[in-house]
Amino acid sequence: MKKLLPILLLLMLFQSCQYFDKQVPDEKQLLEKELKEINWSEVDEYPSFTDCEKLAETTERKQCFFERLTTEIQDKLAVDTLSALFPQLDTIEVKVTVFPNASMKFEPQFPKDSVAYDTIKIDSILHARLIDFPKVNPAIKRGIPVKTQFVLPVIIKAE
Repeated sequence: MKKLLPILLLLMLFQSCQYFDKQVPDEKQLLEKELKEINWSEVDEYPSFTDCEKLAETTERKQCFFERLTTEIQDKLAVDTLSALFPQLDTIEVKVTVFPNASMKFEPQFPKDSVAYDTIKIDSILHARLIDFPKVNPAIKRGIPVKTQFVLPVIIKAE
């Protein structure tokens, strides 16, 4: 047994040396692999209003945000002359951008036949009315606030 002990120790030493021979992965390769696995077209958390964050489910928070945002836009545009100036216009699509710093930008999206509308006037009305929104928390991707954009159909006049 005494003769076997040095041999066993020697084998253990050689065996443990294999752990030091393993290659450490390259940082750039790890980063590239991780970046390829990330779905950049989706966020982990959608933008939200503070009162929507109280909801437990992600889908409920998302629905709360979009419903509240649409209602806010419709309420702000309802007090204007938009429907009086453009009686043929019943719905307008608004591209909403929520920036990482929680600021927002609104841009009307016009159909191809936008010659029928005074796009400059509609754009100026939107910019004048769509201010003083309640605080919106930006979308989150992997723990970092990110910019998001989406297009909302906003009903100008209901019949």
